Amino acid sequence: MLRIAVGHPKDLTDSYLRFVTQLGVDCIDFGEGAWMLGVTEQGYPDLDEVVKLRRRLQSWGLDFNRVTLPDITEDFILDRDGAERELENTANAMRVFAEAGAPIARQRLQGDTFNHLLYGYRSVHRGGYLGSGHRMLNGRPNPASAEELRAYRVHVWDAASTEAPAIEELENWWNHFTQVYQRLVPIADEYGIKLAMHPTDVPLPDTPFGSLGFHRIIDAFPSRNVGYLYCCGTRAEAGGLPLVLDEIHNYGRKGRIFMVHFRNVRGSLATAGGYEETALDDGDMNMFKIIQALDHVGFDGCINPDHIPIIEGDYANGMTGDPVAYQGLAYAVGYIKALLAALAVVR
Repeated sequence: MLRIAVGHPKDLTDSYLRFVTQLGVDCIDFGEGAWMLGVTEQGYPDLDEVVKLRRRLQSWGLDFNRVTLPDITEDFILDRDGAERELENTANAMRVFAEAGAPIARQRLQGDTFNHLLYGYRSVHRGGYLGSGHRMLNGRPNPASAEELRAYRVHVWDAASTEAPAIEELENWWNHFTQVYQRLVPIADEYGIKLAMHPTDVPLPDTPFGSLGFHRIIDAFPSRNVGYLYCCGTRAEAGGLPLVLDEIHNYGRKGRIFMVHFRNVRGSLATAGGYEETALDDGDMNMFKIIQALDHVGFDGCINPDHIPIIEGDYANGMTGDPVAYQGLAYAVGYIKALLAALAVVR
């Protein structure tokens, strides 16, 4: 059964839980590794607090979907002091989430993006609703400062560089990634929790999980508990709807798609040297075809509308405020529910 999961604001209030319950949402998706109580204090979540949180969600008819482990930072990738502690913390977090009954965990690793090679901007669409976009710089200097780039997920690599990392650097990054998964996969197998990796966003060539590296994960770790948080928007950035449908068929028939980020885009790196994120009905992709493809391969997890466009009334000035665009989210959830209703008719 296909279900709907959504993210959450920084402060998970009863008002927000009431709001998403009224929309007909099934699960909450926790996308930040430092959000859970205990991470700041001891490096990994507190089991009692995680259990308490899950019971609170269940009181609203909701549940966990995906949780996120504490970040593996550039300190680990670059073998700095504290690297071993980071690995220990994320292994402890994996056990805590598994014992609390979370079905899926994700590990973030700094350095999987080359965002210093991109120019990011706010894209403006019909009626003035706001998305975001990226353009390839193709060797031109980035107009953003080094500080701005580091805040924008540019870690490990030289933010002032106009070139992708060398092959040797990328292999070193991959070796550190495998060290992390060598610790986590046995825990996933012991507890039966799924370990899901998101594709590199933005998927520039040679990014660790841009395409070839994305598949490399299940080649290196063939456990059935290792798979993907498949983001159709991110993969469309690389090659559009044909690529997305091919990958759903490939990974889905292997049972390796554990959840789906569901968003639409206009353009791609391959065709336009950039892309812009849009509302679900306003991009290049036919989103119903994606729903049909997921159903065809037997996917039965959660679909999560993410990178919600900002529509009139969401934020006072369109740029700041609560990190949840409430009206945009309501529109996205309603659109997905309509697609699922249509699927039930045409099956």
